[in-house]
Amino acid sequence: MSQTSLDPQFDSFAEDYDAALNKGLSVSGEDKNYFARGRMTCLAAALASLAHRPADIMDFGCGTGSATPFVFEAFPDARLVGTDISDKSLAVARRHHGGPRASFTLMDEYQPAGLLDLIFCNGVFHHIPLTERPKCVKYILDSLKPGGLFALFENNPWNPGTRLVMSRIPFDKDAITLSPPESRRLLREGSFEIVRSVSLFYFPRLLKWLRPAETLLAGLPLGAQYLVLGRKM
Repeated sequence: MSQTSLDPQFDSFAEDYDAALNKGLSVSGEDKNYFARGRMTCLAAALASLAHRPADIMDFGCGTGSATPFVFEAFPDARLVGTDISDKSLAVARRHHGGPRASFTLMDEYQPAGLLDLIFCNGVFHHIPLTERPKCVKYILDSLKPGGLFALFENNPWNPGTRLVMSRIPFDKDAITLSPPESRRLLREGSFEIVRSVSLFYFPRLLKWLRPAETLLAGLPLGAQYLVLGRKM
């Protein structure tokens, strides 16, 4: 996967990424950590129901590595490699989250070899040009073991709150969003079996007393984000 085909636009946001992201998320009443923990909690529950215990995990498009603490919170015995095309973002990730079980590398420097149990990404594919998306799915497929899982988290364009949040984030201004059916189709065409598709984050902090009902609503594709979980056959 060539860096020339995927422009590393996030170099310019590496040092103030969190501030830019939280500017958008502030309308929900929550910060990025609320959503990062929620995604990992959802993913851990889905994997537990499938009796899948990942030892080797990739954060595809890891950015500054901010998901790392939540990965280890959900999967305390796992090892993590984060990949990205932004050198500056990776430098921040290494500085804040690097360690014996967490490494960060350019995508071009990671050679897919079918060694990983789980790959996840969050809000990455809406930044990838349409023509490059199948190539990225192939990179992910080739990096997984047979039976390995790909967890695709994306922003839901069917949710008006999501569109408002994205309109307030400078690096999302040129994003091309994917609906839940589009994401499922992308994974199926990339030789993944779809094993789970759920929605997340229905209620802002103002209505947090309704959040216990979110698990009952997970089958309705109206949450602010969604998860499509695919298995390598």
